[in-house]
Amino acid sequence: MATAPKATTATAKKEGNGSNIFASLSIVICLVIAFLLWKFVMGDPSNFVGGADPDLHDTQPLQGNYFGMVYKGGYVVPVLMGMFLMVIVFSIERFIVINKAAGTGNVDVFVRKIQGFLSAGNIEAAMAECDKQKGSVANVIKSGLKKYREVENDARMNTEQASLAIQKDIEEATSLEMPMLEQNLTVIATLVSVGTLAGLLGTVTGMIKAFAGLAQAGAPDSSALANGISEALINTATGIGTSFLAIIMYNFFTSKIDKLTYSIDEAGFSIVQTYASTHK
Repeated sequence: MATAPKATTATAKKEGNGSNIFASLSIVICLVIAFLLWKFVMGDPSNFVGGADPDLHDTQPLQGNYFGMVYKGGYVVPVLMGMFLMVIVFSIERFIVINKAAGTGNVDVFVRKIQGFLSAGNIEAAMAECDKQKGSVANVIKSGLKKYREVENDARMNTEQASLAIQKDIEEATSLEMPMLEQNLTVIATLVSVGTLAGLLGTVTGMIKAFAGLAQAGAPDSSALANGISEALINTATGIGTSFLAIIMYNFFTSKIDKLTYSIDEAGFSIVQTYASTHK
């Protein structure tokens, strides 16, 4: 009887390691792609007046050319772009994982069907519905139903002991299935703060350059002033945009996970209550 939980735990650990590798590779790849886009696409000389070298001090982007303007935002910009790509990549990954955990059908409808089968005392039909639904939610509920059958045939347990055993089994199954849903949410949550701070860093460096242009002896260096202010505003906008998207996606996925957890709790409570009421 002890081999099944061990096998499930080993599978969970393997999936966790795979997710960690995916997260590490995604972060590096996003930063590399962002740097290449910034350097070779946005920094292409065709985006600047006269096709001049974009790294020269007085080179200006073409009128209305946003690629050139973003390139002039400085070296913090590709980092912010990489963070923005990370938010998109991890959001897509979490969307796929959470939808897979929910199963093939609507979770609310599935839970109502399980409750209906439980009310009718048709445990086999409820287990068949779990097989049809698939996903983490169905796996947890099916584990509880299997335990229901197991304790039902165990004459050594009274009703209270059996109900506690079912509840414990559901909690153990939940602890193995649900943490995977939150694994990479920490990356998105971190990007909320880091995106804002990185944008602020770019803003500060841009303002330093702007004031350095004003501090020139004689007439202020208008090019340095303009580039400094432009760098500050571009970094501010990119940092805010990254944090804005990260906050929305984090709250969206958190609410979906909470809904799945509530569905499991609701179905688990129904299983325990059904056993308690039919085995007095």
